[in-house]
Amino acid sequence: MIVFLIKRLANAALVMLAVALMAFLIFRFVGDPVQLMVNEQTTQAEKDALRENLGLNDPVAVQFLRFVGNAVQGDFGVSYRNQQEVMSLIAERFPATIELVLLATIISLVVGVPLGVYTAIHRGSWASEGLQFLSIIGVSLPSFVIGILLILVFSVMLNIAPAFGRGEVVSIGWWTTGLLTPSGRAALILPSVALSLYQITLVMRLVRAEMMEVLRSDFVKFARARGVPRWRIHYVHALRNCLMPVVTMTAMNIGSLIAFALITETVFQWPGMGMLFIQAVTFVDIPVMAAYLCIVSFIFVALNTLVDITYALIDPRLRMARG
Repeated sequence: MIVFLIKRLANAALVMLAVALMAFLIFRFVGDPVQLMVNEQTTQAEKDALRENLGLNDPVAVQFLRFVGNAVQGDFGVSYRNQQEVMSLIAERFPATIELVLLATIISLVVGVPLGVYTAIHRGSWASEGLQFLSIIGVSLPSFVIGILLILVFSVMLNIAPAFGRGEVVSIGWWTTGLLTPSGRAALILPSVALSLYQITLVMRLVRAEMMEVLRSDFVKFARARGVPRWRIHYVHALRNCLMPVVTMTAMNIGSLIAFALITETVFQWPGMGMLFIQAVTFVDIPVMAAYLCIVSFIFVALNTLVDITYALIDPRLRMARG
């Protein structure tokens, strides 16, 4: 187990080094940082001094090692646009994104799991086929189209939910949340639903496939022969055995939701990390772009590594096979 753990952590470290290299290349070769930081009245001598202070005259290898060392300490420099520490900007936006992603994940599980169980138990019925058809539409529609449709229906036509913003928030230390205020909860409805629809379809189809496989297994047939009630077979024995893949996929997709929430945040003007990244791209704010890439990649790698380690703890065969 120790060897397996070391290998997984080493693989994670190598992936993060590759991501750091990509972020460094963005930092180093997408535009001239000095030209982006100064104004038109800056003299050439001041530009040269700034270039020296930033270490841009050092060899590329030295600059990369310095970048990795600073990134490990959470130092990504100063935003060109806002003239603030990049990590302070991300710390301000991080709670909004995490709050949105976690609520979307909860919605996807609460809605997707029952729908998957229903379509597996009642396969062939018109309701099951209709839900399958709707799931295909949910997978196919882009998230920005879903967001615009939700705004059109629930904000413009029905006027029951706000179309943009986060509403009133409450500060708990450095963390901010809108769950404790009525306007904050109302503002969460549309973006969380828009972000969760694709995840709902994935959860529903996965639960349906796993449920149908479990219902064909021998222990289910034996339970039916013993006269165990159908509801107990379906919702206790079968459902329990098909939830592990769902939990795994959900944990791994949290990173995907964080990465792709930028589209939803842009449509709903949600003040999260995705919105910050879009603004950074618009204004060529390279430090923010590099920090966003590293942080989202770290979340991806950490979740994948955690899932692998958890699987190895549960099933010793994986440790033997991968060892």
